[in-house]
Amino acid sequence: MTFELPVPERDDPRWTRTDGIFVRRNEGITKWVMGDTTTVKITAAQTNGALGVLETTVSPGGGAVAHSHGREEEAFYVLSGDFEFVNGDQTITAGPGDFLFIPRGNRHGFTNIGALPANLLTFMFPAGHEQFWIDNGDDPQPGGHPPTWGQEELAHAVAELTRHQVTLMPERPQ
Repeated sequence: MTFELPVPERDDPRWTRTDGIFVRRNEGITKWVMGDTTTVKITAAQTNGALGVLETTVSPGGGAVAHSHGREEEAFYVLSGDFEFVNGDQTITAGPGDFLFIPRGNRHGFTNIGALPANLLTFMFPAGHEQFWIDNGDDPQPGGHPPTWGQEELAHAVAELTRHQVTLMPERPQ
């Protein structure tokens, strides 16, 4: 059985477009936020608002308090370590190679439940929320460790999260 595939003409720009974005392993904007080290790998400005990507090293016991997003979906891919994810009112244990998609408006969060730092990729679409890390994170200091945020820093972060349409939902529903 033979059949012909429809192939664009050679003058079609799809043959030569080079709009793909390549980010090397040590590239991106790295910030310390709430005890974790996050590298913003790609931003809304780079993807015309389509996708934001974070690579985060989460300290033991660290992570993101349960919350929901008003404007973006999120997806998580565990690179190393063990995490406990909140998905609505359920708890999911995840390890390397596990993936979780969270629709907007869905309560979620995560905690590194291991004894060592763990690594996670976070995908946000549409993009834009990655700007929270860029605008509010601390610049890493060589040989240093992420600082613990006090009440003033936390209050500022909550105000910024609200501006990003993020609702904190730390307690389990009764």
